[in-house]
Amino acid sequence: MSAATLSLVILAGGLGSRFGGAKQVAVLPGLQKTIMQLSIEDAYRAGVRHVVLVINQQVRATLCEHILPQLPKDMRVDLVEQHISDVPVAYAHLVHERNKPWGTGHALLCARDKVRDKAIVITADDYYGEHAYQQMVAHFEHSEHWACVAYPVQSTCSEQGGVNRGICQLNNHNQLQRVDEVLNIQNVDDELVGYNDKGERLKIDSGALASMTFWGVGRALFDVLADNFERFLARTDNGVKKEYYLPDQIQYCIDHHLATVDVYPATQPWLGMTYKDELAVIAKKIKQLKGLSNERSGTQD
Repeated sequence: MSAATLSLVILAGGLGSRFGGAKQVAVLPGLQKTIMQLSIEDAYRAGVRHVVLVINQQVRATLCEHILPQLPKDMRVDLVEQHISDVPVAYAHLVHERNKPWGTGHALLCARDKVRDKAIVITADDYYGEHAYQQMVAHFEHSEHWACVAYPVQSTCSEQGGVNRGICQLNNHNQLQRVDEVLNIQNVDDELVGYNDKGERLKIDSGALASMTFWGVGRALFDVLADNFERFLARTDNGVKKEYYLPDQIQYCIDHHLATVDVYPATQPWLGMTYKDELAVIAKKIKQLKGLSNERSGTQD
């Protein structure tokens, strides 16, 4: 398939509680753009011409007034609002005590009516590098498999403390078998260590790959998301905290032989943002990265 028939779905419905505001529309100093804008531009350069933004109502005005007018004129944009109340009628009683979105699986499900074929799925506040989109477009030009661009876990660690990461386990064909959540990963005495959900200490290979939510998926995923969301709600006695995660549903598809997911190691670093005081640091790193990218490709932003 051609890049022009791909959709880029950006999950931008989070509330940014730790950030202290809507980080999906936070402007990077010196670049005067949001991470989301840069991601859309990178996808555009790879040939993508359709983007679906899954947002919360609070950021709609800012998007429409300040961000969408700056996008390429031939980039088709659909806005979809993620609402806590968007659940099957039988589970409406769970909504009243819920104070945050249902999670990334529900966010992608909200985009169901806007995605016609295959889609690249990312989050709004992570920067993945221009090459990731090129890798995904090249993949879909020759394969019907789903895909993931994954990042060396060592490069995703933080100097501020431990991080949680989904570590990819691959088969001999570089296809995803499972994603294991490892908690509080950090460097200790020149070793990369973390903990499983039982509190057991794990040594992590420095070359291990982490999933940072850069997926390439097919339309079949939406049926799985819808069916399993109902099952998730049926098991949820208390609707306040539990989240419906996208990686769990991709794992379901792998386990039930509904999808094969090819994994591509990223060729550029991942950059993520959690707190406001990281804006300047992230902006500096992106400028450096784009300088290197432009030097290699011979293009100018």
